[in-house]
Amino acid sequence: MKSPLQRYLATRAIQGPWRIEGCSATSLTGVVVIPALAESERLFATLASLAANPPGMLARFLVLVVVNHREDAPEADKEDNRRTLARFVAHSSELLPLRLAWIDAASSGLELPAKGGGVGLARKIGLDLALSRLDHVTSPPLLVSLDADTLVETTYLAAVVRHFRSTAVGGAVIPFRHRQGTPEEHAAIERYELFLRHYVLGLALASSPYAFHTVGSAMACTAAAYVRAGGMNTRSAGEDFYFLQQLHRTGGVSPVHGTVVHPSPRPSHRVPFGTGRTIARALTEGPETISFYRLACFDLLGRWLALATGNHDATGAEIEWQAADLSPHLSSFLATVGFPEVWERLQRHSRDRDSFITSFHGWFDAFKTLKLIHHLSAGPFPRCPPEETLPKLLRQSGMEPVAGLSDQLALLRHAQNGPPASTL
Repeated sequence: MKSPLQRYLATRAIQGPWRIEGCSATSLTGVVVIPALAESERLFATLASLAANPPGMLARFLVLVVVNHREDAPEADKEDNRRTLARFVAHSSELLPLRLAWIDAASSGLELPAKGGGVGLARKIGLDLALSRLDHVTSPPLLVSLDADTLVETTYLAAVVRHFRSTAVGGAVIPFRHRQGTPEEHAAIERYELFLRHYVLGLALASSPYAFHTVGSAMACTAAAYVRAGGMNTRSAGEDFYFLQQLHRTGGVSPVHGTVVHPSPRPSHRVPFGTGRTIARALTEGPETISFYRLACFDLLGRWLALATGNHDATGAEIEWQAADLSPHLSSFLATVGFPEVWERLQRHSRDRDSFITSFHGWFDAFKTLKLIHHLSAGPFPRCPPEETLPKLLRQSGMEPVAGLSDQLALLRHAQNGPPASTL
């Protein structure tokens, strides 16, 4: 009988024309996969930050750059990628002691398709091809995701390895902190990172199992968890959100401690949503375009989750009535997602309360959670400036509110990033 890895490689892994070049090492502990699209000015700073990790760690990891663009990419992006590939070929030794390898998904015949080609596909190409380079016998091999404009600390690889040695959970999120950039970028990224953190804080208040950040440059998993989750999706945006959601369903997600990654605050129009697009809009229209969710949204989410997980033996109609008592807006949302038919199906296929709750959270996942928050924000609880909601969120979470976005962000960074390496 084939192993899960063999079945994945035969049925779901990338079958395209791409191959790994550069380093030929095998039987490695892990791989750091970096998609790079027109990143010649930033990529090598990222690689240099990786190269500052301890040599003993670097010897166990492949650093794999996926140089990519779509067939219809602007000529400037294609030329930038050619410069990156030429530098790899001519000067691959300049980044020793990295075990540096690359995948050419940018030359003629190797470009990503115009339709469906994007960062998700680039990540999948790197992660799938790296599986054959890892040691699947003596230790659980690790797949780490990074971006070409993100800097890491000297504790990066050691913290990831230490984390997976201490847990059976297959997925992980790594603490992050955006760099400052220009004064205008700093104002925008500070507000945006605070937005990301207030959302996770609100999910934690609601006791949602999806109360973790979904940042593509700050996630990792074991190879077994990757296979179990069906591999990376090929979305051109939001691939990190959906991948971590699936990882949580199939193997769990837990936080790494002892290191921080530092993504770029730069604007970008490459994807329809996400950090780059949000910062670009904030720089054009002002940081105030980044508005926040009200405490009432998270309060209602928490009451809904408590209702659903505390009444696994109730009928779907009974849950609908009680949800309507909580809020007619919650009731109207449930009508859009196939309730109560889904509820009854979950009951039929669950052995006991615990398996029902697991199945429920698999159905009412991170995406439906976000959709509910958006539904409530478009209705009774409109989005607002951070000053209107953050003090309440902080107080409800047991933290003393502080004034000013910078101090609020510092407080949440401290609370959510965990202890620094020096305290471990």
